[in-house]
Amino acid sequence: MTRSLQAVAYRRPSALESAAGAQRLGLETSRGATPAGMADHPRFFTGFLTSPQVASAGLLAVADVAAARYYQRQLRASLDPVVTGNGDRLRFESFSGCGGVYARLDVLDAGLDGGEVGHGTTNVDVNNPLREALSRIGADDPLHLRVGPEELAVTTLDGPVVEKKVPLPDRWLRGFAEAQVIAAGFDLRAELSAAETVRFLRSLPRAAARSGGPRWVVPAGGTLRPTTRAVPGAVCLPGPERLIALQRVLRHATTLRVYGPTVVTGADATASAWEAVLPGMRLTLTLSPDASRGFSGEGGVLEALAGDEAAEDAELISVLLAWEPRIDVADLAAAAGLTAERVRAALIRLGTSGRVGYDTAEAAYFHRELPYDAERVERHNPRLRSARALVAAGSVALDGAGGTVTAEDGHVHRVRDTAGVFTCSCVWWAKYRGGRGPCKHALAVRMVRRGAAVERGAAVERGAAVERGAAVERAAAAGRETVRGDGGVR
Repeated sequence: MTRSLQAVAYRRPSALESAAGAQRLGLETSRGATPAGMADHPRFFTGFLTSPQVASAGLLAVADVAAARYYQRQLRASLDPVVTGNGDRLRFESFSGCGGVYARLDVLDAGLDGGEVGHGTTNVDVNNPLREALSRIGADDPLHLRVGPEELAVTTLDGPVVEKKVPLPDRWLRGFAEAQVIAAGFDLRAELSAAETVRFLRSLPRAAARSGGPRWVVPAGGTLRPTTRAVPGAVCLPGPERLIALQRVLRHATTLRVYGPTVVTGADATASAWEAVLPGMRLTLTLSPDASRGFSGEGGVLEALAGDEAAEDAELISVLLAWEPRIDVADLAAAAGLTAERVRAALIRLGTSGRVGYDTAEAAYFHRELPYDAERVERHNPRLRSARALVAAGSVALDGAGGTVTAEDGHVHRVRDTAGVFTCSCVWWAKYRGGRGPCKHALAVRMVRRGAAVERGAAVERGAAVERGAAVERAAAAGRETVRGDGGVR
């Protein structure tokens, strides 16, 4: 697995301290993005939390996911959560080390008191002593929250005093991008009351099943009924033990909302999202289709990465983003002069560099800036690299609505366009049937077809320009009249 080390530096460890009869939670920030550009240790909020015990439990749940591996548990996983200030809320996000669980705690305006929320994104330090202190927060303890350094610390400390070097696997980076693309296809499928939430979550196994297919649940009378296979309206619950982080907030949850894609009878396993509604905040866990299957290989971003048009549109859209907590696609389309479809493709492209996420509760994208770049995600995506190599080698021949691709080993694969979906005769397609995005052959055909369409468009434009020039010349010639000596026109 390709990976690198990322240095995350803090001025001091995050800590929970007692002062003047109140608890003071100081979350230290690393280098991050702000509206003014990159900044060392930006400050996003200082004020009180309206539900201290709930917020503490939610932060611990996000930290649990950041430090967990639900598959191959013996391997190390420790990635500091990311915080984003969106002006009206704070978002804390993390991804499991195995790449299969995405967690986000949204502390909404109703959960914050006494301070303005800034704008920007950075890592926050959540260390073991802090975790222990947060677990002891009482229901009535006032809790003052500071996200970012104190003013005194900025002026008296010279450079970072705490530095961590954490592994940053490429599959983790790709997973962050894929998770938001997949979640954009979810709809609300079920909503459970507080009592049913407790009953349902406590009924789930805490250990991974040794065998058997994916679990499914069906909404039934205000609860969720288990079923052995997909049926219309069902939601996949892959690796139910991965919802264990929700146990942290179970006694505070007022509602459990479940999101998933549309499924048909006998469908394969899918991803799903599980949102615990809390006083003034929301905690959401998004699960990949299988505990052994990270989000990184789902292929949802390949179409957007493959097109030059989406890249150009993304550059334009990125200028218009302003740390909005809820991105309105229609407004962006109007401001950019693009169609809504092109704006969505551009947002997917921006998602590959961590510049947008997706909130299932509001069915909308939001702006943030994760500390990695799109070029690296694109460079280390095997199918995308292979497709570009096939195009560069001239291995693609268009044929009607599809095409043929001569692979590196000499095999010829037939790609067909079936109702807008490219199918292929290769082993990849036979195995996944499009469930994990396009294969490299279909991707290569789509690239060439788009290139041909662009070239045709350019040729048409050149022809139109020539015709316009000829028309202008004819009009000018018609206007050149010879004047006779008597003042008449000859």
